Amino acid sequence: MFVWKQLTPSQPQHLGLGIACGMTDTGLVRRSNEDNFLIVPGLGLVAIADGMGGHEGGEVASAHALEALASFIGARHAPADGPVPDFQPSAYDPTLADPDATWTDATMGAMITVHDAVEYANSRLYQTNLDNRRGDGAGMGTTLSGFWQPSPDSPLFVFHVGDTRLYRLRAGRLQQLTRDQTMYQLAVDTGEVENLPGRNLLLQALGPSPDILPELQTQAVVPGDRFLLCSDGLHGASSDADVSAILSATNDENIQDCCARLIELAKRDASRDNITVVVVLA
Repeated sequence: MFVWKQLTPSQPQHLGLGIACGMTDTGLVRRSNEDNFLIVPGLGLVAIADGMGGHEGGEVASAHALEALASFIGARHAPADGPVPDFQPSAYDPTLADPDATWTDATMGAMITVHDAVEYANSRLYQTNLDNRRGDGAGMGTTLSGFWQPSPDSPLFVFHVGDTRLYRLRAGRLQQLTRDQTMYQLAVDTGEVENLPGRNLLLQALGPSPDILPELQTQAVVPGDRFLLCSDGLHGASSDADVSAILSATNDENIQDCCARLIELAKRDASRDNITVVVVLA
């Protein structure tokens, strides 16, 4: 029997980028927590996942996806620590993420690693669904969003599947860096204004399908940047203005309290989902 556990403790973690802290809460309505988050200081990896699939399924999916992601990046980035997991990724051209960028070999290699790591996590979950005779799209799944910084002077390599989000607060402006992969967002993008689908209907997630198309991008870091990863338990309930106000008042000493305040904000706003936040200060 799978027992849910928080993968990273809710205390400040020191990255090459700066200070990070995360917190997760079951919330006001759900009976179990299908969210999870992972901060791996030695890898420069920060990620969150919001699982789905009924009792235990979502809990398993989110935790296993995060662990598989970290395992793959760790093995690919530092082969001396062990063999790269046995996995044959599909061919990927990193310039597709930004065709106008000038790529170095290191940047291309890191982007390929991130892409392959997300595909590896998906393949592991999909195989589990096949083993459980749930390979018809009805098995467990999870969103996955986060970033990897291979070295303190490199950009952030952002990966995203589903509707968990990455925000950046810079010079007082809160900007959503990822785009929800939902039927609602697709309808809005195509100009629909009536009979919009539910906001939580995902276009893709890790696990249900053998094929995944993650959103990948690079983000430069400016001193003073504040980053927020969160599940829809926060962004689906609370306003950008309220979130921005809390982030703006965050510093190295109160970052843990900031996470708690964001979760309390979502509860105050009657969030009906699990709530997970990770705050990173550059």
